[in-house]
Amino acid sequence: MNNTLILPLAVLLDLLFGDPPNAFHPVAWFGKIARALERRAPRDNPRAELVYGAGMTACGIALAALPAFVVRALARKRSDKSLTTSHVLLTAVALKTTFAWRGLIRAGKDVQRDLETRAADAARDDLRALVSRDTRELDASQLSAAAIESLAENAGDSFVAPLFYYYLFGLPGAFAYRVVNTLDSMIGYHGRYEFLGKVAARVDDVLNFVPARLTALLLVIAARLTRDDARRAWETMRCDHARTESPNAGYPMSAMAGALDVRLEKVGHYRLNENGRAPQPRDIQRAARIVSVALGVAVILSILVGARDQILNRKS
Repeated sequence: MNNTLILPLAVLLDLLFGDPPNAFHPVAWFGKIARALERRAPRDNPRAELVYGAGMTACGIALAALPAFVVRALARKRSDKSLTTSHVLLTAVALKTTFAWRGLIRAGKDVQRDLETRAADAARDDLRALVSRDTRELDASQLSAAAIESLAENAGDSFVAPLFYYYLFGLPGAFAYRVVNTLDSMIGYHGRYEFLGKVAARVDDVLNFVPARLTALLLVIAARLTRDDARRAWETMRCDHARTESPNAGYPMSAMAGALDVRLEKVGHYRLNENGRAPQPRDIQRAARIVSVALGVAVILSILVGARDQILNRKS
């Protein structure tokens, strides 16, 4: 696939229009399927839940490839050429549904606006678009911290990782990643879904191993470009990345904490950049700026790598 055309077009579609309505969004379709499967899952039987959850994950990955292959077949139906206008357009539209740049930044800005107008309850509601934790007891500083953390982590989950797997495996790779990440967000945590979501959570950990670390490096680079504290971002990432329960989330979150020189804390779980100041609503905007620059760098690098590969393929 010609990423020098498809990827910029997909990003442009995202920045101009954002996410399509759920009725037309493949990830939302899968979410409904996963919810229906979850309602039929066994209860109070750890072994059965584990096997059922593994089946959900395997079926989800297999199902994810279907729309990608359909798009490929439709795009090439009228031509034997590897690149046609329909191919580029359909692939770009499909690829756009696997990531969210505009939606991520907008969600962060919504929380910031609520906090600046002292609408704490509205901020708690808007924050649910970014986090799965209980937000009812969080004060303004903790709400700001949660929004900043989520901007950093979701820069990987919602953008860098889908592009990474698109580059490696095309649309099937990007869709498969989104399915696993969706399952992880729905059932991949402790408590009620301890065994049902274990396989999805572990697969998500594996898939995010490289993208999370790439995202952290991109945030460090972006901090330099935005004249934030890139050195502290690097040092905080090296020292604090292992403090979170997730083996991956700590990398981009600690890099962001250092870049802004703020303390990011989930009470009773972790504290990143411990000596930093308490975050304020205005820091959400700074975090959003760093994330946007980081994602822009990711797009440019992806295009350059794709162009290099095309040149090498032609020479060979």
